[in-house]
Parts: sequence; C-alpha cells; structure tokens
Amino acid sequence: MLAAALPAACDDAPQEVPAAPPSETASIPPGIAPGLPAPGSALMPTGGVSAAVLVPPPEPKCPEEMVGVRPKTGRTYCVDRYEATLIDDKTGAVLSPYYPPDPGKARYLGDLWKKQSGEGTTLERGMKLPELPAWQKQPSSSPKATSKKGHVPQGYASGKDAEVACKNAGKRLCTVDEWKTACRGEQDRLFPYGDKFEQGKCNIFREAHPGVLLWDDPTINHTDPRLNLVKSEKGPLLRVTGATPECASKWGDDAIMDMVGNLDEWIDDPEGTFLGGFYSRGKKDGCDSKVESHGLTYADYSTGIRCCSDMP
Repeated sequence: MLAAALPAACDDAPQEVPAAPPSETASIPPGIAPGLPAPGSALMPTGGVSAAVLVPPPEPKCPEEMVGVRPKTGRTYCVDRYEATLIDDKTGAVLSPYYPPDPGKARYLGDLWKKQSGEGTTLERGMKLPELPAWQKQPSSSPKATSKKGHVPQGYASGKDAEVACKNAGKRLCTVDEWKTACRGEQDRLFPYGDKFEQGKCNIFREAHPGVLLWDDPTINHTDPRLNLVKSEKGPLLRVTGATPECASKWGDDAIMDMVGNLDEWIDDPEGTFLGGFYSRGKKDGCDSKVESHGLTYADYSTGIRCCSDMP
C-alpha cells in the first residue's frame, strides 16, 4: 500500500514542452519582406516584389495630327493642326478639293461647268477645269477628313459634308467656344500672332478676288471649280496647308495653323455657321470672324473643314 501513498514517479519528471509552430518567416525566400506573398503564387506573379508595384497610366495625348488645347477653365480637347484634306472613306483615294465632297453635287457641277465655262474674262476663257475623278461621282463615295501639311485644303464643303467627313475620321466639328479658344492660342489674342491686324501674317484680305479675275464680279458663280486655282501677282490665293507659318495659334510647343484666313471653317451649329474668314475676305476681326447667313447645306469655294475631338 506504500506505493499508493506516493505520487507517481512521472509527476516529478520534467514536462515535455510542445514544439513551437513553424515560423512564418522560415519559408520566405531571402529578399522578400514578411507578409508579402511568395513569387509565383496567385497573389504575386513571378518576378518578385517589383512586379507588384503599380505604374501610373500614361498621360492622355491627342492623335499625332491634332493639337491639344488646354483652356484656363474646362477640359482639354484636340483640334486638327491643319485644314482638312478629304479622302474616300473606303479606298483612301484623295478627293479633288475643287469639287463638292458630296458625289451627287460633284457630278452635277462637273457637268454644269463644262457647259458654263468660257463666258468670263480672258483669264477665265483660257483656264481649264480641274479634273474630277470618275470614282468621286459614284454614290458609294464618302468623305473622310485628314489633317496634313502641304496639301490643298478642301473647299466647296457644306456643313453637312463637314459633319460627315469629321465623323468618318472618328472626330466631330468644333463648337464655337472650342474653335475660338483654339484660334486665340494660350495667350488669348485676337489673331494667332497678336492683338492687332498685320497684313500678310495670315492668308486673308488678299490683294485680289478670284471672282473678279475670272468673272469681273465677286458675287456670282461661287461654285466655279477654278476659283481656288486662281493666282495673283503674289502667288496662289488659296495656299496649301501650313504655308503661312506666322499664322500659328500656339499651344505649348505646338501650334494650329491657318485658323484665320485661307478658308472659312464650319463649326457645330445646327443653324449653320463658319468662322475664320477666307483669303479674299476684307475683314480684320481675326478669330472673331463669323458668317451666320447660310444654312448647313450651303457650300461655295471658300467653305472648308477642320475637326475637333475629345481627349482620348
């Protein structure tokens, strides 16, 4: 019975300490901070910690042929650097800038002026009609605006033509505020180059009018395909895009060319408005130049196109 009175021998023996759970850091490869998932896991791709660092997205930029306009208030938007040259939306073939972009109107005026030419001045009687490509008269032809330096810009465009051409390019017509802001540049000036009119800095208020030189009358025959081919003693009245380098509305280290003069430019107005003036208009109001007397279906040799778009 003595054994029963004594405590069990095992009660005095040292107790076995349970093993500590494995350290969370024991299996983490060198160079990986505790708490981060291991490389190759679902939470961290192979490549280590650097692969998990978030890189901010690049700043949005305008397409290469457009200039970013950043008003003092409001959103940034994009404006074509040059007045539009039109191409066929499906084939990329360049439209004649001396006929309307609408194929039906081009066909009609091509036929009309074959009959009507030869009744004007000596210059008119000796001047051939520009070629109208056969494909440009086909109903399937649809215009698309492009913005390129050194090209004859498209005249004879209606407001409807301008809407279609910009839409086919993934763009749109500018609003009046967008157009005027872009024209005035970062310095907010009446002309692209300053606040006072200076003859010759933009292609406007020229020394001659094509209607006078061809027809002895500036008020008639505004659809004559030869009007924008007329030259004065100082050179072509209508200039190729970018040929008047001082007529540059500056934005940052870039500029929009020829917003004053060369051709009037349709804007987004359901009543019909074009801005900027054309080469023979005798006005000195720069970026404020506006014509509101014609509807969207109107077109003549002086009406051109420039597109805008939202910042991508």
